[in-house]
Amino acid sequence: MSRGRRTGQAGRVTIKAVAARAGVSAMTVSNVFNDTGKFGRETRERVLAAIAELGYVPNSAARRLVGATPARVGLLYAGVDSLFIDGVLAATAVASAERGLQLMARKADSPEDALAVARALQEAGADALLLLPPFDTVMAGSARFRALGLAAAAIATAAPLPGLSTVRIDNRAASRAVTQLLIDKGRRRIAVIAGPRDHSDSVERLLGCREALAAAGLPLPDERVVEGRFTFESGLEAAERLLDLPEPPDAIVAANDDMAAAVLWIAHRRGLVLPRDLAVTGFDDTLLATRVWPSLTTVRQPIDRMTARALDLLLDALRQGPEAAPTDVLETHALVERAST
Repeated sequence: MSRGRRTGQAGRVTIKAVAARAGVSAMTVSNVFNDTGKFGRETRERVLAAIAELGYVPNSAARRLVGATPARVGLLYAGVDSLFIDGVLAATAVASAERGLQLMARKADSPEDALAVARALQEAGADALLLLPPFDTVMAGSARFRALGLAAAAIATAAPLPGLSTVRIDNRAASRAVTQLLIDKGRRRIAVIAGPRDHSDSVERLLGCREALAAAGLPLPDERVVEGRFTFESGLEAAERLLDLPEPPDAIVAANDDMAAAVLWIAHRRGLVLPRDLAVTGFDDTLLATRVWPSLTTVRQPIDRMTARALDLLLDALRQGPEAAPTDVLETHALVERAST
């Protein structure tokens, strides 16, 4: 029996535990186990010793798919500066390494560019594709994408999509909950910084806000809704517009943490006392939510669990072939209340 054995779900030792024991990255552990990439003899010996000590056994599904060569999964994401995307990239890299997969991440600058990037990923050897909004809905409706024949899954989307497996939360319910929290705290002039309208999750989050306000008999006039781009910079612009209103809001619901943090920055610059003068909420529960003051009340998406589940669905689709039916997985979100409300 090994000492200090660390296990993940269902008692399985994870690649992260091996990496921590060996003092290397999860990717290095994967490279040593699969004899790929570059690493020194000392590193190899440390990793193999950690594998033996912890009793690490990798998920063999990917290796069975293509024999000795790990399957390759492409990740297609929007080229914007977002801590949510950074978190997805990190989580997907770890989950891919744990499953013996090779990850190929590429960004697209626009929905129009997405198909060309997907085709380039396939030409580079991608066996399957993981999508983030807005490319989930773009690819689901594209006959040219379907013609590529790639197994595909989307995370953080708003609803089931034709031809794609999906792993998501109930964005509308989450947004209703965070808006209701503000209502329960006595806020009556609630404004919204929405995400881009071509993101399905943005649309659902705005609908959730509207539903909560309507149920409470509170208005949401057009001037209190500003569309952002999920970036800190767009949050700055939106906050300025909202706080310049003749009757400024007493609370702002932002569609992600980046834009919520920008609201805090503008409010501090204007000398507002938070949350007395202005309550602010975000979405995603990224690292930023606890790196600002006051810390953000936000909605937590279980990104680690969502990316891992999406990769497992892709592996299932590769094993089953063209007969594989898309699967929709609804994960549980959490409302995390902090000092900003």
